[in-house]
Amino acid sequence: MVYEDFDVVVVGGGHAGVEAALATARLGFKTILLTSNPDRIAWTPCNPAMGGPAKGIVAREVDALGGEIAKITDKTMINIRMLNTSKGASVRALRAQIDKYAYTQMMKKTLEETENLYLKYSQVHEIIVEDGKVKGVVDTLKICYNAKAVIITTGTFLNGKIFIGRDVFEAGRLGDFPSKGLSESLTKCGVRLGRFKTGTPARILGRSIDFSKMKRQDTADEPLCFSHFHEPVVLSKDYPCWLTYTNEKTHRIINENLSFSPLYGDVRLIVGKGPRYCPSIEDKVVKFPDRNAHQIFVEPEGKTTTEYYLNGLSTSLPYEVQIKIIRSIVGLEDAQITRPAYAIEYDYVDPTQLYHTLESKVVENLYFAGQINGTSGYEEAAGQGLLAGINAALKLKGENQIVLGRSEAYIGVMIDDLVTKGVDEPYRLLTSRAEYRLLLRHDNAHLRLSKKGYQVGLIPKWFYERVLSLENSIKVHTDRLKSLVIRPTGQVNDLLVAMGTQPLRQPTNLIQLLKRPQITYAQLKIFDPTPIDDPEVIEQIELNAKYEDYIERMLEEIRVLQNLQAVTIPKDLDYRKIVNLSTEAAEKLSRVRPSNILEVSRIPGITPADVTALVTYLESFRSE
Repeated sequence: MVYEDFDVVVVGGGHAGVEAALATARLGFKTILLTSNPDRIAWTPCNPAMGGPAKGIVAREVDALGGEIAKITDKTMINIRMLNTSKGASVRALRAQIDKYAYTQMMKKTLEETENLYLKYSQVHEIIVEDGKVKGVVDTLKICYNAKAVIITTGTFLNGKIFIGRDVFEAGRLGDFPSKGLSESLTKCGVRLGRFKTGTPARILGRSIDFSKMKRQDTADEPLCFSHFHEPVVLSKDYPCWLTYTNEKTHRIINENLSFSPLYGDVRLIVGKGPRYCPSIEDKVVKFPDRNAHQIFVEPEGKTTTEYYLNGLSTSLPYEVQIKIIRSIVGLEDAQITRPAYAIEYDYVDPTQLYHTLESKVVENLYFAGQINGTSGYEEAAGQGLLAGINAALKLKGENQIVLGRSEAYIGVMIDDLVTKGVDEPYRLLTSRAEYRLLLRHDNAHLRLSKKGYQVGLIPKWFYERVLSLENSIKVHTDRLKSLVIRPTGQVNDLLVAMGTQPLRQPTNLIQLLKRPQITYAQLKIFDPTPIDDPEVIEQIELNAKYEDYIERMLEEIRVLQNLQAVTIPKDLDYRKIVNLSTEAAEKLSRVRPSNILEVSRIPGITPADVTALVTYLESFRSE
């Protein structure tokens, strides 16, 4: 046996793993990232894109806390757009196509150049635990990596199994070995596992596609970027996406071949549940029989390849059926498949066995992040990886770990959902999951989170000071505009009527006028004796003015909930001793082990009566 000593071991080189490893290394801990394929660091095995509703905001939150995903996205993106521009500010988000090969190469280079961080090939199959605390890992080459903390980020690799029709083989993803033995080791430690399924579409040779029959979607005309550290840019229009549709012929082929599906077929091979919000094409056809067509986005995989990704055409049907399906679609009549579509089934960890810090409740100093926690998506994984890395480092320093609240970040919403509610299907972040989404906007991620990133040690002082200066400018100008009285003169009212809004009947301040949806600061700038030039300050003032009443109501609700959060629960509380607590509630609470009453209230199946019984018991318990 060979022994190597590190402070932190990160198992898995996906989007969770790289953020975790970078965080612990940058915070001063000797870190090794172990992966079965160092050439596919932060690989994008499914969609070659970053962002989208909610997910794009997560990428910006990771950036504001000191992570890497947004920076590498900016450096490798080939097409970018702002989504939902016709809707409210709370649902706007960036989405970018990336050069997947450049992305992984650049992220690998970042890892290799980071002090305290080592990247190495390894297939981990055993977790070493002594007296309830993790001590390291052992791989298939009989190398023992001793560590003070271990972060598991294995994605779809745990006992991964690929399905293409009735052809089944073990793999972590197409072309990569699965992780064998680690599931068994985790189970022996008391970690509960489940089984999920996901999938990916075929890749198509670019020169076999007839783009003239499809609708072109170019990159945005306005400058955009993900990272707060970068200046927005306008990309060339050399790498457009294309839109086409399935049709009745496509659906007929699918229905005629459902018996060969490993999910719907005569012999059901897949037992794990798949993602509701990213279904296979056979799922769509079966569940929405009245739909005659489904959108298919044909997206470039990068600058150095002519392969295209068929977004919306995920399937696990046999290869020969895949050919028929694809060639039934307009523009793909002569398409050549370069890589087949497939489904993959894998083990995941029950996330209710984790604290909000992502540390295991079963094994101390063992953290889990990414798809192993039952999530889907690169951005969700990156957010978890960063938090797991930060918290592992803080715990090793003897400092308090951080927990992001639901009103602070989408990352906080996701982690709270996972650890309190658990998962019965692959979890995907949606704007609808965030009750405070008006506070968690794309435009204010740095204002919300950069202070935490700076306090942790991942955000540089110059950027922190820039955010403080921005905050101060917003406050100073907001106060000034509140005192700037606009009177109902003929000039003012003529302008207001021309904007499609009501004229003034009495004097009002400029902030009150900005609350009107039809009005922007640019239109009222002529009435401001000291006009604001900073577009970021203007944007924040406008949004805060328009949503001020809603925001105030949310903040009051948050204050109420914080009182519930203050009622903490002992880790070793025996719920069976609480007389008025239902048996079902006692079982759930014993399994989830919430840390406060607010977490209790979010657990599915816990009734208000259960909450009251628990609060009453805690009060009597503490008064003794």
